Amino acid sequence: MAENKQGTKIITQNRKAYHDYFVDEKYEAGIALFGTEVKSIRNGSVNLKDSYCSVKDGELYVIGMHVSPYEKGNIFNREPLRDRKLLMHKREIMKIGGLMTQKGYTLVPLSLYFSGKNVKVELGLCRGKKLYDKRDALAEKQTNREIDRRMRDQSKYD
Repeated sequence: MAENKQGTKIITQNRKAYHDYFVDEKYEAGIALFGTEVKSIRNGSVNLKDSYCSVKDGELYVIGMHVSPYEKGNIFNREPLRDRKLLMHKREIMKIGGLMTQKGYTLVPLSLYFSGKNVKVELGLCRGKKLYDKRDALAEKQTNREIDRRMRDQSKYD
């Protein structure tokens, strides 16, 4: 787990989201978890790869987030792929829900981290990338890498 300056410990990141989507806005939300789920998350047994968020009855849920069962949890373990409630203000949920229905946005969890003792989720309001956008992003990343490599080599000889 990496630690930032603000005292937050990053548990996991959804790198695939940055590959598949353009992230327009970012939000922070709390997440409702049970004790054994928190222990399992502390061990790093969580996967955000195919997860997304949806609004149901005015409440926000994350769907497809896999939290492995805690080894010593026995009967207190919950289902690994259950829908988990996200904690945000009602106004924010309604705003996000409106954007998702009108403009074709998707709400995707980008990272999971500890803020103090609480587990928080960073959500991204995203638009999907086309195949040619993904190719352009890959080509740009490769050229930047090549430029950095040449600058490093040139600085060695100076």
